[in-house]
Amino acid sequence: MTPKHFDFEIQHRVGIITLNRPERLNALTFESYEELRDFFSDLNGRSDIGSVVLQGAGRAFCAGGDVDDIIGQLFSRDMPGLLAFTRVTGALIQNIRRVNKPVVAAIQGAAVGAGAVMALACDIRVIGPKAKFGCVFPQVGLCGADMGSAYLLPRIVGLGHASELLMTGEIIRADRMKEIGLANHLVDADAVFSRAFELAKSIAEGPAFANSMTKKMIEDEAHLSLEEAIEAEAQAQAICMAHADFREAHDARVEKRPPQFKDFSR
Repeated sequence: MTPKHFDFEIQHRVGIITLNRPERLNALTFESYEELRDFFSDLNGRSDIGSVVLQGAGRAFCAGGDVDDIIGQLFSRDMPGLLAFTRVTGALIQNIRRVNKPVVAAIQGAAVGAGAVMALACDIRVIGPKAKFGCVFPQVGLCGADMGSAYLLPRIVGLGHASELLMTGEIIRADRMKEIGLANHLVDADAVFSRAFELAKSIAEGPAFANSMTKKMIEDEAHLSLEEAIEAEAQAQAICMAHADFREAHDARVEKRPPQFKDFSR
């Protein structure tokens, strides 16, 4: 896994994805959209990775689609061409939500446009004091609902806050992000990555199979009634009880030792 348009490394079973175009505030190109889409899908097959940290190099998380490399070119596309592009961007978000590993966003600066939706797609968000967030699509004459933002944002901050942000395209700062529940943790600037990595490492040390099931259930239950959700969780928990990690957690507790959970390959 040696991507061309961003950096990747593994530390302590945590896969670290770094958007690395700091001179362009880590803005995305056609190529990086596609590679990120495919990369998150490929992570499903990596048994040596238990969680993921997504971050940006430099002073921004991600400034969205590159104005020069993407926006300007879209004016020359017909409707099928425009739809092909928007489907690629949406597939990236879907793959972040569907990857079988929890994803922690480390947001040290601006997360706007597509960068904002990528942050929403992550399971946990750690921000610094200079973080900014904005679904700025209305500012460029586009619908605020893009790439799944109208699905994800209300689930995180509620309908009222989401409607305001998606309709105005307002960019909000770190304190407001924390206030409305958009950020899980607001930390000092020099602690953003370390806190995000600490969370991801803690998750990666846990039961990988059960964590993947938890993420799947959180996503899937949005479409279910209460009765359906309870039945789905009954089945999911029974499956986890039949997994070796359930016995291992019990034995480790009895023997007063740390559990040795299995990875996805065993």
